[in-house]
Amino acid sequence: MPDAPTPPATQAAPAADTPGCAPPQPAPLAPAARFFPSLAAVYRAQLSRARVARIPLLFVATFQSVGIMILMRGVVDGGSEARAVVAGSSVLVVAFVALNLLAQYFGQLRAGGGLDHYATLPVPPASVVLGAAAAYASFTLPGTLVTAVFGCLLFGLPMTGLWILAAVVPLAGAALAGLGAALGLLAPRQELATLAGQLGMSAALLLGVLPPERMPDVIVWARDLLPSTYGVEAFARTFEASPDWAAVVFDLGVCAAVGVLSLAVATWAYRRAAVR
Repeated sequence: MPDAPTPPATQAAPAADTPGCAPPQPAPLAPAARFFPSLAAVYRAQLSRARVARIPLLFVATFQSVGIMILMRGVVDGGSEARAVVAGSSVLVVAFVALNLLAQYFGQLRAGGGLDHYATLPVPPASVVLGAAAAYASFTLPGTLVTAVFGCLLFGLPMTGLWILAAVVPLAGAALAGLGAALGLLAPRQELATLAGQLGMSAALLLGVLPPERMPDVIVWARDLLPSTYGVEAFARTFEASPDWAAVVFDLGVCAAVGVLSLAVATWAYRRAAVR
């Protein structure tokens, strides 16, 4: 008998052509980390890290400013010069921590490869800069308050305006912290970041503590370019019998504007350093 014809082999249809079978979809990505929760997480981590050095940090910053006021007491009797010395020494505590130490920290972080750790985290770059800056600036309020109270007692100034420190410290701290972070991130070497932080703090010392009436015009112009100057001026005005509150608000507004600008520059510098 002749062989029966073999039926042709049937080919499997592609899965995409099968009715009722949808093509596989890629797994959805996790949602991006939100800014404020990321900021809070970085702030808590940096705060716990810096808590170990809190007492030496506050002691050094406060002792330095108190010593400067004691030295200036021999050449300054009172009036506007005394107000400038007390206000400048108080804001110097903020400059020591927010400008000097933060420049050293980010310079060390960049040199040691610590930025690679933060670059792998799903957090916005601005939250890293702001979190570290806020953690360092948080230690400045007690030292600033102690320095201001001691200066008022030393020079016989009223203490009724010390409440303005609640606005001066965060605003001046934001401006100086952004500047310190930018210096540390833009410096090509860790040693240069430390040098830049030291020079910035020295500028805050010389231009903020010394009375502007005794400075030449060139130094006064340079003083106007320093962010901490406006925090010093705002605080010094509160010692007057009738403070010019409009001028105080203007000085604090300048601090806030410079703080936003400097923190934006520091965020850009962080992005630039993290991808290298």
